[in-house]
Amino acid sequence: MSNATLPGDPPGGRRAMAVWSIGVSVYFVAVIFRTSLGVAGLDAADRFHVNASALSAFSILQLLVYAGMQIPVGLLVDRLGTKKVLSIGAVLFTAGQVGFAFSPSYGTALAARALLGCGDAMTFISVLRLGSRWFPARRGPLVAQLAGLVGMAGNLVSTLVLARLLHGVGWTPAFAGSALAGAVVLVLTLLFLKDHPEGHEPEPFPHQGAAYVRRQIAAAWREPGTRLGLWVHFTTQFPAMVFLLLWGLPFLVTAQGLSRATAGELLTLVVLSNMVVGLVYGQIVARHHAARLPLALGTVAATASLWAFTLAWPGDHAPMWLLVTLCAVLGACGPASMLGFDFARPANPPERQGTASGITNMGGFVASMTTLFAVGVLLDATGDDYRVAFSSVFALQALGVSQILRLRGRAARRERERLVASRVETVHVPA
Repeated sequence: MSNATLPGDPPGGRRAMAVWSIGVSVYFVAVIFRTSLGVAGLDAADRFHVNASALSAFSILQLLVYAGMQIPVGLLVDRLGTKKVLSIGAVLFTAGQVGFAFSPSYGTALAARALLGCGDAMTFISVLRLGSRWFPARRGPLVAQLAGLVGMAGNLVSTLVLARLLHGVGWTPAFAGSALAGAVVLVLTLLFLKDHPEGHEPEPFPHQGAAYVRRQIAAAWREPGTRLGLWVHFTTQFPAMVFLLLWGLPFLVTAQGLSRATAGELLTLVVLSNMVVGLVYGQIVARHHAARLPLALGTVAATASLWAFTLAWPGDHAPMWLLVTLCAVLGACGPASMLGFDFARPANPPERQGTASGITNMGGFVASMTTLFAVGVLLDATGDDYRVAFSSVFALQALGVSQILRLRGRAARRERERLVASRVETVHVPA
């Protein structure tokens, strides 16, 4: 693959990296807030006096709002630009984190997590759009993986820093203190972020209310690459998301008999593995575009195999080496989910990137929300039998793989047609 910049591509460079870093810092803080419940699940159960199903409702509601906001946010990004949407998102997720810190009851805490999910929903698609506006198209896969890596760094902060704050200074100071980071990134966004470099303004696109919305969604959905991206995201992301967001710590402590400290180290391993694998996947796909689907399906197969070994292990507890391997493999789920955007991106023109990314991004969060609910219900129904509860992972993986295999041929043909058409247009561009 040639490294030449395509005609009309943004130049990239240091300025692009500086602006993109501001945008991705907003996403970084949003992920810290999103995953903060993962290290506070047992504390939340004690604080609000709730069972497993009610505890899972925190994350389910947050993800329900997040998933439901993806298409509207994609449309907003296409229409308003990155800076405005990121600023609104920062205000909302910071308010949600403050509300969660001071919530006196289960109901108000649920409302705070919903507000947080609404703000969080506005960050990642905005960062993807920012990257496509500031960096050449050939850098797209690597820039997307780097954004995911920064998000996992936010997860790492949650696991290491927020968990210690929580057990050191208590619930309210820990959550309220962390909310200061939201105020900082909001100020940086308002002062320094720009939607695009000079000379690369997007062409004006008419927005005609409901008709525009329908056209954007319908046109993006018609592309097989968008639908394939959604199902890749759906199938790959949720096993790690469910583990990190809520059920990993209770599973390791309650079902596997580990201490909180050891369980926290294993959650950290998932995050570290994610960061390493993200860099590897980004480099591979940037050089070998055809590797996208094998990497995605290989990750699903490895994840399913390790969960099967762990849940089927005879005896009460799986050995530590198996839990370590499981957590290391779960770290590949996030980078594999990013491959979904590498199917949707070339299938849609620039003015539809936000909408297509929103559709794709719904996949993994719908799967995560479904699994969070299923695990909570099954735990209550079976008396905390984690083997039965986590078996729900396999049902969603089977559904996702069947859809990926159904769509892959059509998406590949359509992508080849677009590539040939773009080469013809480039050849006929006047000097």
